[in-house]
Amino acid sequence: MPIRSRGRTAAALALAATALLSTLAAAPAPAAPVPTTMSGRTASPSLGLPLPAGPYSIGTEVLHLTDHSRTDPWVPTAGARELMASVHYPARSGGAGGTAPYMSTEEARLMLAQRALDGVVPATTVSSTRTHARSGARPARGRFPLVLLSPGFGTPRATLTSLAEDLAGRGYVVVSVDHAYESSGTSFPGGRVLTCSACDRVEAAPTEEAERELLGSVSTGRAADLSFVLDRLTGRHPAWRHAGMIDTGRIAAAGHSIGGNAAVSTMRADRRVDAGIDMDGTFFDPVPGRGLDGRPLLMLGTESLHHPGGPDDSWDTGWSRLDGWKRWLTVEGSGHFTFTDLPVLAGQLGLPVDPAAPLPAARSTGITRGYVAAFLDLHLKGRPRPLLDGPVPDNPEVVFRHHP
Repeated sequence: MPIRSRGRTAAALALAATALLSTLAAAPAPAAPVPTTMSGRTASPSLGLPLPAGPYSIGTEVLHLTDHSRTDPWVPTAGARELMASVHYPARSGGAGGTAPYMSTEEARLMLAQRALDGVVPATTVSSTRTHARSGARPARGRFPLVLLSPGFGTPRATLTSLAEDLAGRGYVVVSVDHAYESSGTSFPGGRVLTCSACDRVEAAPTEEAERELLGSVSTGRAADLSFVLDRLTGRHPAWRHAGMIDTGRIAAAGHSIGGNAAVSTMRADRRVDAGIDMDGTFFDPVPGRGLDGRPLLMLGTESLHHPGGPDDSWDTGWSRLDGWKRWLTVEGSGHFTFTDLPVLAGQLGLPVDPAAPLPAARSTGITRGYVAAFLDLHLKGRPRPLLDGPVPDNPEVVFRHHP
């Protein structure tokens, strides 16, 4: 999604918008050897997500949710607001059933086309990425904290699968949400695939102010989506058959890019959310002046975009308004999509590393999983996590920004 340059905020937008293209950039030749079949034909590489941590096996189910109280804000003629959500949860070991698909082939094709990679990487290579969650697995005994995940603007929820699986293995129920018309492509029941009408609206915005207002409305609209998901998971007639394993007194919202802003917007609007994480997301919907009523927030971002006084000054303002436990961490050598699955997939495809974001994929995964889990363990499970107290030798890339 190209964003025009109009000052500091536009510079932050432009960096975020171009980061994905440089993370998964088309190349004239791959940097790694291309596998071949016995006949000598080129074979597609086999992609797989990193193994999750934690003591639990992982189950997953997909939910189709419709909020009949709201009309879709991007395509009103479509009727009620619709969402697709993937639930990852702690499961018992064993049992029948194979691992769940990463995404549909059409979702993969549209994601690749958005990034000018549709002629470089087969859609089936991405859609068949190996996951670790079994469809319909028996849930583990007990009640577990709930984490809501919202992806970046124009990006499918599947790109947060590695984080969702890891958290589920550690003892969290994780619900990753695709917001209709805000992804490159989202598959719905009946063979429908909805594309990013919201991206077209933002791209056509005539001014920076209009652009900011639209992106702010994306964040507040997602907050309404996430609150609705909470209603459907924790109400009297839950939409998920295993909803009884959710501890409704321990809930967090987290997200990447605009999804990170949406986590804060959700905290602002919904007192049921106890903690939040923003992974490299600009606060188009600002942190309220009164703060978040003492609730904790982790701000985890790229060094280039989100250092104090950097291109995205919304973090400086937001930090000053936070009134509870807070951390501002930046990651040296990272790019905007460091906090998603995309560096892992790009590395396995042999695509060249972005010189501006040389952090290896394994470090991207380890840092993201480690700090997100530490924050949730501390604030939803009450377990001390020294990782959040200051720099550690094992993670030299992580810089603690305790003040602007």
